[in-house]
Parts: sequence; C-alpha cells; structure tokens
Amino acid sequence: MAFSTEPFLIEIGDNVAISAGTEFITHDGSVVIFKKDKEIDGQVFGKIKIGNSVFFGINCLILYNTTIGNNCVIGAGSVVRGHFPDDSVIFGNPARVVMKTSMLKMLLKQNPGLVQTDGLSVAEAYNLIKKHFGIE
Repeated sequence: MAFSTEPFLIEIGDNVAISAGTEFITHDGSVVIFKKDKEIDGQVFGKIKIGNSVFFGINCLILYNTTIGNNCVIGAGSVVRGHFPDDSVIFGNPARVVMKTSMLKMLLKQNPGLVQTDGLSVAEAYNLIKKHFGIE
C-alpha cells in the first residue's frame, strides 16, 4: 500500500481493509508537459475520501477527487476515480459500480468455495481447506 506525496488529502474511515499494492494518488503529474511553455503555472491536487467498512482488493489505484461511500468493495486491479455511493461493489478500469453489496453477500454465501475458517488456527484452517477441495 502506498500513499501519495500529499497524505493529508486522504481521509479513511473505520473498518477499512486495504490489500497489498493499492496506491492512493492525490495529484496529477501530467501538468509537467505544459510547464515548459508556461501554459500552466502550478500543479493539480485533489482529495480522496474513503467511507467506513470498505475493502480494497489487491493492486487498486485510487485517483484524486474520489469519494467512496460506506460498505463498499473495490475489486482487485481497479482504477478508481469519481464519486461512488454507499453499498456498492466497484471494479474495472475505469472502475464502475457493478452491483450492490447485498448482491455480493448473497453470491458469496452460495459460493461452493466458501469454507468456514473463523476461529480456527492457521494449521486447522489449512487442513479444512485441503479437505474441502479433496487435497489430502
């Protein structure tokens, strides 16, 4: 996980899980090509606001001027910019809302790969996962 050179422009709520490789970018470096001719004298910045109970999959890129509501899931590898409402599953490049989190919950509960590992030690969980998939 990496935060931009302006981490003070990033607001993160409670119960947020950020997977490895996710980056938060609070500026637009492309203005450099316009500086040589003095067409733009300055830099572009923007805030990032993350609500409560948000999960980021691996290797997401969150760009400036982005707001993500509460209770959202961001899919792995997504490039996110814009405003996203509460209770959204968001993924893609560019990222978009693909379903409500209530639909994701229903799909996960019916997934044949769901293995109840809560409360187990790592060794117990590995053994249960192996058994579930017929790997002995």
